[in-house]
Amino acid sequence: MNIKRAGWLLCAAMVFAICSGPVQAQGTTASSAAQMGTASLTNDILTQWNRAGMILAGMAKDFPEDKLEYRPKPEVRTFAEQILHATAASKMFADMAAGIMPKSFDDVEKPSRENLKTREQIVAFIQKTFADGAAAIQKYGDKGLLEPVDSPFEKGKKVTRAWMFTFATAHVYDHYGQCVVYYRLNGLVPPESRGQQ
Repeated sequence: MNIKRAGWLLCAAMVFAICSGPVQAQGTTASSAAQMGTASLTNDILTQWNRAGMILAGMAKDFPEDKLEYRPKPEVRTFAEQILHATAASKMFADMAAGIMPKSFDDVEKPSRENLKTREQIVAFIQKTFADGAAAIQKYGDKGLLEPVDSPFEKGKKVTRAWMFTFATAHVYDHYGQCVVYYRLNGLVPPESRGQQ
């Protein structure tokens, strides 16, 4: 991923987080802190992080199991690979926020399916990834989220932990959009669009 694209994705994530704040799509719930109206960086990032995980898990649970290996063209990821890639990348960004740099990006670009063959295994991976990330966000708090960590894209550059989580969230929404296309190509309505027709 080039630096300009990374910058645009971060900007998009920040605009989304600022504009959407407590607004929730139908069928979703905000974190308990956001429901109480507590405004903070931690709550804003936590709300968006949890929503991203909910969207991925919802699609993984909903998409027909016999179509998890569907791909529109041979050179693109299957539906399951899209979901797993977005989840693996989210885990990687959460790890990098903790100072754990990946040995390579291979496991993110093409996550191993050895232990992620069934819908249940995929959903469990998503849920664990986002629960672990949510716990980390809460542990860091506002102050810790603003602490610098190494940039994943530019050696020697620093970004905040908050940047890592907002970038991960923007990345999930990018792949959510791709998964919507998979739904539509199969004549299906994505969960987040139901009830809007």
